Amino acid sequence: MLTTGEYSNNHGQLLQPETSPAELNLPRVLWVLSSTIEKLVARNEKLVDVLNQQLDGLNCGSVRLGNSLNTFHGVRAPSISIPKYLERIYKYTNCSPSCFVVGYVYIDRLTHKHPDSLVTSLNVHRLLVTSVMVASKMLDDEHYNNAVYARVGGVSNAELNKLELELLFLLDFRVMVSSRVFESYCFHLEKERVVNGTGLKIERVLAPKVMDDFEAEISVEDKQSPSPPQTAD
Repeated sequence: MLTTGEYSNNHGQLLQPETSPAELNLPRVLWVLSSTIEKLVARNEKLVDVLNQQLDGLNCGSVRLGNSLNTFHGVRAPSISIPKYLERIYKYTNCSPSCFVVGYVYIDRLTHKHPDSLVTSLNVHRLLVTSVMVASKMLDDEHYNNAVYARVGGVSNAELNKLELELLFLLDFRVMVSSRVFESYCFHLEKERVVNGTGLKIERVLAPKVMDDFEAEISVEDKQSPSPPQTAD
C-alpha cells in the first residue's frame, strides 16, 4: 500500500534517496511538473471543499465525483510530497526526463476524457508512477519492468499491473505522443513556472519512435527486466 514516505526492498530495508537534489543534478522538468501537479491537486481539493460546504448548507450530503479514477485512490494521502516522489522515480528508475512530460500528457488526457474525476492527494501518486512507467516503455530503449517501478513507487507489483491496465483502458490505449503535442506540453509547463518574467526551459529530448501519431498496445509485464540499481541497502 502507498501510505508512507518510506519504501523497502525485498529484504525489508528502507530505500530512501541519500543525496540532495543539487547533488543529483535533477532535470528541470521535475521542478516544473511537481509545481504544476501540486497546483492542480490544491485547486481540485479546494473545489471539493467548497462544494461540500454548499451541500452541507442544503443538507444534501457530500459531493459525488466520478468513479473513473477510483482504482488509483488510496485510503489516505501518502506522506511523501509530490516533488520528492518524482525525484525518487527519476533517481531509481533512470528514466529519461521526457517520460515525465509524456506522463503528464497521459494525466491531462484522463482529466479531459473523464472531467468528473478529479486528481487529488488520494490518487495523484499512483497516477504519476503509472503514467511515467508507461511513458518509459514508449520512450526509452532500456527501461525497468513493473516490479522495479512498484518497489520505487511504494505499491505491490500486482497493484501496479492493475493500475497500468486501468490507465491504458481509460486512455483507450492512446499512449503515443507526437512531437508537436510533446512540444506544446513543454511550452505549457514552462509557462506555469516563470522566473523573473522568463519561462523556465525544460528538457526536450524526445525519442524518434514518438514522432508519429499512431496508437500502440503495450503489455502489462515488460520483457526487459534488468536488475535495479544498487543505490540503497
